[in-house]
Amino acid sequence: ALCVDFHCSEEDMYRDAEEREREKILCSETSCSDYKLSVAPEMDIMEYCRKEWRGNTPVAKTMRKGYEAVAQKFASIRRVRGDNYCALRATLFQALSQATQLPSWLQSEDFTMLPEKLLGRYEWIKQWQLKQNLGRKNGEISDEIKEYLILLREKWKSISEIRGPIEKQEACDKLFKNEEEEYSLYEALKFLMLNTAIELYNDDKNGKRVPVFSWLLFARDTSSNPCQLMHNHLNHIGHSGGLEQVEMFLLAYALQYTIQVYRLYKYGTDEFITLYPNDPEEDWPVVTLITEDDRHYNIPVRMCQETML
Repeated sequence: ALCVDFHCSEEDMYRDAEEREREKILCSETSCSDYKLSVAPEMDIMEYCRKEWRGNTPVAKTMRKGYEAVAQKFASIRRVRGDNYCALRATLFQALSQATQLPSWLQSEDFTMLPEKLLGRYEWIKQWQLKQNLGRKNGEISDEIKEYLILLREKWKSISEIRGPIEKQEACDKLFKNEEEEYSLYEALKFLMLNTAIELYNDDKNGKRVPVFSWLLFARDTSSNPCQLMHNHLNHIGHSGGLEQVEMFLLAYALQYTIQVYRLYKYGTDEFITLYPNDPEEDWPVVTLITEDDRHYNIPVRMCQETML
């Protein structure tokens, strides 16, 4: 199947040249190789907004209103490094920085056996594309993914056991400055997304009830089954593309977290705050992200106590 980059440019229609230029500069700044800080230090949210959206275009006005609304709930923002992992990075950073226990799916005995189990059933998973060692022999892939899954469990466990909020934050910052570990964790997340997709696909085929997004996921020409999803989408995340909206649902299901996103360009519509999934399980923890365009995600921090009362 052809691999296509699906970031359609409908968002570009409402931007003027000045904003598109600004984004180009921003992307080149954030993805250049010497930019090592994955999650920048926090900054006042309205100060950030004033710096980024000075113009008087309709878009700039919408963005400012969107940021004002977010500032009712959160005091600060942390910029997330702008490569094609940013949705995974922002979600995982938020999940870890507020983790107080190991999720049940990470505790299960056979969690680390997943790669072996899946590769035993689906030969095509051997074409899984890892970020490093792209020239490695097929046989090693299951060991390598197993290592990533073990790392994910270890990091989640150690960070969730830290009680002090400052120490917890420091541990997260340290982890997201270690490039090798950080990217290994994204490979683990992508593999969990594949596993979740396979489960949903099989449930649907066996007549079980599946969430609506699962139909949408497999209704695309490019991902009518998990094999195509891997080849045309998951293999490209972090390389030539980020997460599409329907894949945000998949990530939420894989982590069993509700991902709440302030979609600033949708300010004034009922999609301004979007939940993935939109009918979350009550016991799933919630992480909050901010996006200006459904492509790049930043994280709001420091919930304002006053607004909670």
